[in-house]
Amino acid sequence: MTEAESLPATVGRRLYIQLGITLIALAAAGGMLAAHRATLDSGADRLAAADGEWLVLACVAAMATWVCAAVAQQGAVVERLPRGRLVAAQFAAGAANHLLPAGAGAAVVNLRFLTRCGLSTRRSATALAVKAAVGSIARCALGVALLVASPGTVRLSARVPHVLVLLPVTAAAVVLAVAISGRLRRVVGGTFADVRDVHRSPARACALWGGSVAFALLHAGVVVAVVHAIGMGLPVSRVVTAYLVASGAAALLPTPGGLGSLDAALALALTAAGAPGPEAVSTVLGYRLLTGWLPLAPGLLVLALLVRRSAL
Repeated sequence: MTEAESLPATVGRRLYIQLGITLIALAAAGGMLAAHRATLDSGADRLAAADGEWLVLACVAAMATWVCAAVAQQGAVVERLPRGRLVAAQFAAGAANHLLPAGAGAAVVNLRFLTRCGLSTRRSATALAVKAAVGSIARCALGVALLVASPGTVRLSARVPHVLVLLPVTAAAVVLAVAISGRLRRVVGGTFADVRDVHRSPARACALWGGSVAFALLHAGVVVAVVHAIGMGLPVSRVVTAYLVASGAAALLPTPGGLGSLDAALALALTAAGAPGPEAVSTVLGYRLLTGWLPLAPGLLVLALLVRRSAL
C-alpha cells in the first residue's frame, strides 16, 4: 500500500479514536452532572438571580475574544487578510469548535479561510500551528506570572514536587520523538522557521502575542465578571489563575469546545480556589452560556454564510 493510499485509513483511525475519547469524556461529564444534580440546580438558581450589569460586561468580554483571535491570526501570516471576514471566520470557528473534538472545528474553518485568502495549505497549517503554540505559551506565562506575583493564590500540596519531576521526563520524551521521526522534524523545523519570520516584524510579533495574551485574559475576564455577577467574593487573581489552570488541563481532553472537560476542570479549580460548590457551578454555567451556547446558533449561521459566499 502506498503512502497516499494509507493516508485516508490513518486519518479515519485517528477520527475514530478522537470520537471514542470524546464520547467517553462526555459520558463521564454526564455522570458527574447526574451525581451532583442538587448542586447544579442550586447553581442555576443563583445564575438566574445574578447582577445583569456584570453579565453584560461578561458578554462584551466574550465578544471581544473573537477580535483578539483575529488579531493573533493576522500576526501569524505575512499577507494582509480581509478584516471583516477574518473576524467573522473566528466567530464561525468558535461555533464549529463545539461540534468537533480537540479544536478540529476551528482548525478546519481557519485552514479553509486562509487557503481561500491565497495561502498554500502548508503555510496555512503552519500559521495555525504558530498561533496555537503562542497561545499555549501565553497561557502558561500568564499563569506563572500570577503565581509569582501572588504566591498565596494556590496552595501547593506535598505531592506537587513529585509531579514536577515528570516535567523534564515528558520534555525529554517529546524531544526524543521529534529526533526519531523525520516527519516531526520537518514539521517542527518549519514551525520554528515561521516563528522566526514572525519575529522579524515587530508589528506581526505584537499582533500575534498581544492577540494571544488578550484572548486568554478576556476569557478569564468572562469568568471574573460572572463571579462578581453572582456575588462571590473571590479575589480576581485566584479566579484568573483558576481559569488558566482549568483551560490548560481541559486541552488534554479532545472534547468539542472543551465541553465536559473544561466545565469539570473549571468547577474543580474554582472550588480549590475557595468557591463554594453551588457558586462554582453557577460560574461555570454562566461562562459556558456566554462563550458557547448563546453564540452557537449565530456562529453556525455565519459559517453557512461564509461558505455560501465562497469565503470558506
